[in-house]
Amino acid sequence: MRRFFVWSALAALIGLILAGGGYWAYWNFYARFQPVTITRHQAEIQRLLDEASWVSGGGGGQPLYVVGYRDSAATQAYEQEEGPKLRAAGVETRVILFAREDREGLTQSTAAERATIAELWLSRDWTLYQRWTATPSRDWTAAGVPAADGNLARSAVVEASRQFTDRLGGLLRSAGVETRYPLIVWRDRQGFLKACACTDKRSWAFIRDDLDAPDSVDAAVIDPDAAPPFVAPGDGSPESLPYPTLAPVAPGVAAEGATAPVDPVVTPAPRPSAPPTPRAPPEAKKQDDTTFF
Repeated sequence: MRRFFVWSALAALIGLILAGGGYWAYWNFYARFQPVTITRHQAEIQRLLDEASWVSGGGGGQPLYVVGYRDSAATQAYEQEEGPKLRAAGVETRVILFAREDREGLTQSTAAERATIAELWLSRDWTLYQRWTATPSRDWTAAGVPAADGNLARSAVVEASRQFTDRLGGLLRSAGVETRYPLIVWRDRQGFLKACACTDKRSWAFIRDDLDAPDSVDAAVIDPDAAPPFVAPGDGSPESLPYPTLAPVAPGVAAEGATAPVDPVVTPAPRPSAPPTPRAPPEAKKQDDTTFF
């Protein structure tokens, strides 16, 4: 009996270890990347998103909001990699950027960044956003953009972007969403408001599933108006185009729309004369043996 209880306790312990390990694996590799369904403050969160000055390159009628800051590598990667897939599914990606506040004496934004944030919130210029994100931060000077520092109105706009982010982050935290960027907010097919702190790419697949977006998009679909690279004909590359094969034209018949060529006057070359036939040398006259006296 004692041995039975020992083996039973050991089996129960092994079962608990396996169950705990399975739950940890489920949470670590799957559950923690799932989005959170918002059940509190939905109306206020939606109102904040609608009133924010987002920028967008267009798309369908289904909006998806991406909240982040300029130097967030995950925010830029999400917009560049997932944006074309979402647009292919009829989703409009709306980007909301803000300038981070200084923390413990550490400057987290530059004057050029603050000027650009103010201009984006005021003008919502998608072209400016593209130029900014395509330029390394250290090389961006915000040339032609009015400065925000020293400008009361534009400084207030920069501060408004921070207040928006703080308020949105507080509401999402109360719903169980961590404050990490990018913050992605959207509505699924059933209309439920969902959010994700999508710093890890393993979270992105859940959003595509919710919005029926493809896992990959062909390059031609991403930018159908992009011109193909120029290839000179006959340069030997596989993409080179051969010269067209023209149909032969009968003599004396000109092609349509073309002028009949004039036959040039050809002077015949002189024929070489035949070399003279060599003559045989004259035979020597034979001398007669008869002697005359």
